[in-house]
Amino acid sequence: MSSLAAAQFTGDIPRFYDQHLGPVIFEPYAADLARRAAALKPSAVLEIAGGTGVSTVALRAALPAAARIVATDLNQAMLDISQAKFGATTNIEFRQADAMALPFENEAFDLIAIQFGVMFFPDRPAAYAEARRVLKRGGTLLFNVWGAMAANAFAEIANATAIKFFPENPPKFYLVPFGYADNQQVYADLKAGGFSEVSHEVVRVAQTTQDWRHFAQGLIYGNPMIADIQASKTVKADDMVDAIAAQIEARLGPAPAKLPLEATVYAARKT
Repeated sequence: MSSLAAAQFTGDIPRFYDQHLGPVIFEPYAADLARRAAALKPSAVLEIAGGTGVSTVALRAALPAAARIVATDLNQAMLDISQAKFGATTNIEFRQADAMALPFENEAFDLIAIQFGVMFFPDRPAAYAEARRVLKRGGTLLFNVWGAMAANAFAEIANATAIKFFPENPPKFYLVPFGYADNQQVYADLKAGGFSEVSHEVVRVAQTTQDWRHFAQGLIYGNPMIADIQASKTVKADDMVDAIAAQIEARLGPAPAKLPLEATVYAARKT
């Protein structure tokens, strides 16, 4: 699956993504990213690949009410869920936008935040260059990426389950979000995009999870892999959900239990 195909979150996918994955794997990292964003004291923030608003909620809570946020995503269906979480008077603008061609003027923002989105960019150096274009001088591109599958048991298990159920041609979705864990590659891409002042930090979380099957539903129904599964005449999505839930429980114990997570957060400053 290409990064572009992996980024197509449409139909019922956003709902499963938000309800089943959001509280478990996205909220803790959204809080971390928002804390870092607030420390930079931005007045104009662009959120790219904001999804269903998990990170948008965290940013809005962490930043002063006067700070302007423009929340964007490639998929309008994701933005619809995000926008529904806020009142009409909230200082947030929602806008469908492609990270490869941002519809904004040069130097319009002093912070760009991206929560687990850069892995889906079809040309990362070009996307970083586009982000740099709309950043003010001295502004920061702040984003996080997942660590390797070996450090994120849920992804390793979900990917192995896809291979088990589709041995001839397994869905390859999980190779995209968990295929950008090489720090040297990220630094090289940022340099190619025009950033020279970059830092990073590994962030590990042990997230309490109440129901493995509920979570596993998100791992199947909450991403574009579900289209491949539903097109099959022999494989049932719920069977894959059950298999993933059983494997996670076998490895981590009955829920409620701690789910180990690992990601890396990067800060690239426009000089």
